[in-house]
Amino acid sequence: MVSFDQIHGARITHPRGNMSLNYKRVPAIDKCFSILALMADAKRPFGFNEIVKNLGLNKSTVFNILHTLNDLGVLEKGPDALFRFGPRLFILGNAAAGGSELIQTVHPYLETINHEFKLSAFFGILSDQEVIIVDKADRAHRIKISSEIGMRIPIFAGVAGKALLSQLPETDIDEILSENTPKRYTPRTITDKTAYKKEILSVKKTGIAYDREEYIEGLIAVAIPLQTCREDLQAAIWAVGLKQEFREDVMMRITKFLSNIVKEINYRFSMIAGPFNHMNETLN
Repeated sequence: MVSFDQIHGARITHPRGNMSLNYKRVPAIDKCFSILALMADAKRPFGFNEIVKNLGLNKSTVFNILHTLNDLGVLEKGPDALFRFGPRLFILGNAAAGGSELIQTVHPYLETINHEFKLSAFFGILSDQEVIIVDKADRAHRIKISSEIGMRIPIFAGVAGKALLSQLPETDIDEILSENTPKRYTPRTITDKTAYKKEILSVKKTGIAYDREEYIEGLIAVAIPLQTCREDLQAAIWAVGLKQEFREDVMMRITKFLSNIVKEINYRFSMIAGPFNHMNETLN
């Protein structure tokens, strides 16, 4: 009889006692992690040829790994043809113990919004003209309004897109609007491109974005763009509630609260900018 040990060509010592398992190491995974480690250590995006040169790997292998990771959202290929860490790492970091440092920085504020205002609070980033939710706090509710971490939202759908687009140069905003037309979700949705751009430019000036039943009827939302100190990472937090819960006094209070905390959050981002500078997303 052929044993499990004979079939698999490697040996692992079990952490307890002398038990052991044999396995066959997967070279592709080693190469995959060598690429991720290279990018993490350098703390900057890499091009295809640069990765091949640094690691001495076969070009076709690197090509296939990079584009597989790009499809999975682990890496992202930018318009400059450089590969950066993608949004999936934020999601994995949130699932892991402790999560990523950016999420740890923002999460207490989401909990405060949720607890004090009884509104669902979210943290999201811009990725490939979509909003990706990377963290949330939505427990303190009579009626729960929730979206899952990792959910992708069209850039023109709701308040988060306004906050994220406001962080881009005006030329980039024009390009996105030239390539896309805002979809109508409710009778209040802004679909006129000129009017929508005016709304984004207003957010640029005020630092606050609003959604008054533009994405989902009966829901009101307010968002604030965050300065991550990373040129290629746009982020925002936002709060969502039922129309009847978002009374005028609540709108004034939450707007004032968000305006007050933005400086604190941005200051904390500036403190962690060193280890994260020139990266898109990363894990701790």
